[in-house]
Amino acid sequence: MAIGGVTPGRTEEKPQLDAAFRRMYELRFDEARRDILAYRHAHPDDPLGAAAEAASYLFEEFDREGVLTSEFFLDDERLLGGARGQPDPRRRAAFLGANEIARNMARARVDANPNDPDGLFVLTLTDGMEGDFEAVIEKRQLSSLSLIRRAEREATRLLAVRADALDAYVALGAANYIIGCLPAYKRVLLWFGGVHGDRQRGMEQLEVAAERGHYLRPLAKALLALAAEREDQPDRARTLFEELAREFPANPIFARELALAQKGGASVRPPRGP
Repeated sequence: MAIGGVTPGRTEEKPQLDAAFRRMYELRFDEARRDILAYRHAHPDDPLGAAAEAASYLFEEFDREGVLTSEFFLDDERLLGGARGQPDPRRRAAFLGANEIARNMARARVDANPNDPDGLFVLTLTDGMEGDFEAVIEKRQLSSLSLIRRAEREATRLLAVRADALDAYVALGAANYIIGCLPAYKRVLLWFGGVHGDRQRGMEQLEVAAERGHYLRPLAKALLALAAEREDQPDRARTLFEELAREFPANPIFARELALAQKGGASVRPPRGP
């Protein structure tokens, strides 16, 4: 997954973005964006800078809506139906603007070289993030499907040319798992539309990213922990939240989810589906 001529996974190569993503996971979004702005000024041709800025707004909106919590993730109505509130207009515009800049920059790279790993990585991020935004925040699940399909294709192409681009598994894993949680009749409809879902496969893909991803490794680990709770795997969930709380002690969400897991699980449990 070489971006800007280097291989993500070596934290020393993009210290400003590494610091920015760490601050996102600590919920320090304004500080993260200061790091990202400095990076973008220093590296104006790298689309990952704009993608990281878009991620900061998406993560902030996820935090506002409590997306990475058991109350959200274990509630089928919310996980499969979307957030209850409306997105912050300023944050929405900032996310979509930065995401489009990153997508256009990445598309130019892929147009010049269809196997360019830099461009494919950022396209996977931008389409995956916008698909998540439409489905979860704006509650437009049907319109998000084209973005999900596109992100899956881009992630598959990326992994074919750069097998160590393991952050790509976050988009694949989350889509597979969440779609796999839908009732069977809805999955059949999506199948005809070219969208498949597989809960087990989704968890396996998230596990790869949680163990060996880079920028999105903590996100994959949080999603995997919440999926483990849905699948009645409390020990696995507790271990993952212990790791997250230890790595990010300033994040109150991880500490709270760990406390819930240690008490025997969250208070909300989804009905078991097929």
